[in-house]
Amino acid sequence: MPAGALSPVTEPSGGSDARIAVVHDWCPNFRGGERVLAQICKQFPNAEVFTLFDFLPAEVKEQYFRDVEFHTSAANRLPMVRKFYRSLFFFCPFLIEQFDVTGFDAVISSSAAFSRGVITRPDQPHLCYVHSPVRYAWDEQFSYLQQGGLGFGPKGMLYRYMLHRLRTWDTRTAHGPDLMLANSNYVRSRIRHIYGRDARVVFPPVALEELPCVEDKDGYYVCASFLAPYKRTDLVIRAFNEMPSRRLVIVGEGQQSASLRGLAGPNISFSGYLPRRDYIDVVARAKAMVFAGCEDFGIALAEAQACGTPLIAFGRGGAVDIVQRLGAAPEPTGVLFKAQTVGQLKEAVEWFELNSDKIAPCACSRNAERFSERNFDCAILESLAAVRELHDMA
Repeated sequence: MPAGALSPVTEPSGGSDARIAVVHDWCPNFRGGERVLAQICKQFPNAEVFTLFDFLPAEVKEQYFRDVEFHTSAANRLPMVRKFYRSLFFFCPFLIEQFDVTGFDAVISSSAAFSRGVITRPDQPHLCYVHSPVRYAWDEQFSYLQQGGLGFGPKGMLYRYMLHRLRTWDTRTAHGPDLMLANSNYVRSRIRHIYGRDARVVFPPVALEELPCVEDKDGYYVCASFLAPYKRTDLVIRAFNEMPSRRLVIVGEGQQSASLRGLAGPNISFSGYLPRRDYIDVVARAKAMVFAGCEDFGIALAEAQACGTPLIAFGRGGAVDIVQRLGAAPEPTGVLFKAQTVGQLKEAVEWFELNSDKIAPCACSRNAERFSERNFDCAILESLAAVRELHDMA
């Protein structure tokens, strides 16, 4: 078991009737963070969601958040807000502090940026599930500024100053929650480094019942993610451009869609966004999933394992928790490469092909059982009970 992780063996009782305020940064679409949010709401029938921006489609609300009341910030009603909401990051600390959650029995914040800073009563239990400390305000600030073309001109200096202010607020609010849960050991280490706090590791929930293990694989590799710069899909494409005999299918859309399509060779195809059932089918039949970014956890990687699909991933971040490494584990489930270079990724693919017979789909599927929804539910309930006990003893 990872250091700091909870051991959810028995399910605590006595929390389902409580009025819980669940505070989530924002809901632009239904991805990993929103799946965590949905699973938390599923545990607490009286939960209400507080989120800065809510752009979820009606069908997603009906499937995952039926009868859940959503409260949004005043900025959610601004014209064209769906296009520029990310540019309002400097205003978000103020907006999150305007949510009044003081009348609830407890608060659970689901935070990758702002929700942890919601104002609570001193006697109000506050459990925080940390997807990541604010990436673009801390160690990844420089790569974000570079990607945005923000140097030391007037605009760049303004953004740097706003990020400085965000770091000040982020540090000030870091000790608001009674207990922090990290979604991986990588995030746990970032919490310790940035905030000086320890956190317990609780892996995000994976809907294992939706993900059948497929033993017979087709001859292609798959890369599935939102097409953003930090996902490093460009690196995967460059590597497969130099391996023209190997097929690669890229699933997803994002701000890099056009440029990545222009970069890809004839052995690389793009499926775009796929409905859930089609997405699972493509991932399950792949020879392996390839990922070159550094994810805080990476639910897509865990889902691939549940489908019996091996992983070839950059050996930093959540992938280290997910992959049972070839050459080091008795039942290996994938390969990790050390550096984000074309050469390292190509070597990893070649190493995988030479040893693919040592990685069984059933071993990958068994490995994913650690990330079950039940384990997540038990850990959340156990953690909330621990926070309430702290308040009862005070």
